Amino acid sequence: MELFAPLTRLRRHVHERFVRWALRVRPPEPTPIVLTQRRVYVLPTRAGLAYAMAMVVILLGAMNYNLSLGYGLVFLLGGLAIVTILHTFRNLVQLVIRPGRVEPVFAGEPVGFELILENTRRETRPGLQFNPFMSDEEPVEVDAEAGNSSTAIISLPTERRGLVELPRITLTTMWPLGLIRAWSYLSPAMRGIVYPKPATHAPPLPWGGESAQGATRDGSGRDDFAGLRAHHPADPPRHVAWKAAARQPDSPLLTKLFSGAAAERIWLQWDDLPDTLPLEDRLSVLCRWMLDAEKAGVAWGVRLPAFRLEPGSGAGHLAEGLRALALYGLERAAP
Repeated sequence: MELFAPLTRLRRHVHERFVRWALRVRPPEPTPIVLTQRRVYVLPTRAGLAYAMAMVVILLGAMNYNLSLGYGLVFLLGGLAIVTILHTFRNLVQLVIRPGRVEPVFAGEPVGFELILENTRRETRPGLQFNPFMSDEEPVEVDAEAGNSSTAIISLPTERRGLVELPRITLTTMWPLGLIRAWSYLSPAMRGIVYPKPATHAPPLPWGGESAQGATRDGSGRDDFAGLRAHHPADPPRHVAWKAAARQPDSPLLTKLFSGAAAERIWLQWDDLPDTLPLEDRLSVLCRWMLDAEKAGVAWGVRLPAFRLEPGSGAGHLAEGLRALALYGLERAAP
């Protein structure tokens, strides 16, 4: 295998140079992307080459034996090949691609880039295949419905936190007969964010000391008893209904709810973690704390070096905190 390594590198280099020439713009390119005729390339597949060789053999036989039926068959097959080239080419031309949503994920989870295909024609464009450039993964195949929009989701693996960009995409079709391959290269400006992986074994939430003040925002204040709810692992121990648990040891734990003016604010602080803990492990613990605090329904804030998020709760608040962890210490940040 090492003998063919230089040839493989040369092939990739030549392919990369061809793609840069084919795109005619440096990625990422502006959207929406319209596949004009100059952006679509056509070549025969292996089946197409075998089809052409069969035509040559039939033609030679017809010439050798002067068979008019053989000539007719060659002309018929040749006309079919020309029609196939046109249909395969038209299956991509004038297709419009727009960027869709990119949902945030945690490190280790696949991130999905949504591409929206707009087909303004009256006929369906079947058999469209999307695949990251020079990737050996199975392509994503979709059909662009006539006069409608379709969606293709390109999934990429993630290993670390931060920003992940959608690489160049190869859009291919071999419809209708598989004899011709038409393709184009796309490089839409899309990127997603990868949060740190939540720690599996994290210390409990810092309920005591300076990190916690007052009562919880979801009615778990400490003024007036308001009821009970199912217990979450992140709930403070002082709010657990221990007397009810003692009376019914086989029943699940419950958490006492209170109503009051004061709201408990938990600060998730960088300095609360040991100095010997590596950077990524610290971020993983803080990520777990954010998720646990949000699940418990408390107001939480974050203090990082050069970053501070005031106490709050909700999906938007959680997304802002996780985003700060994802981009912490990285030179390249999202706009």
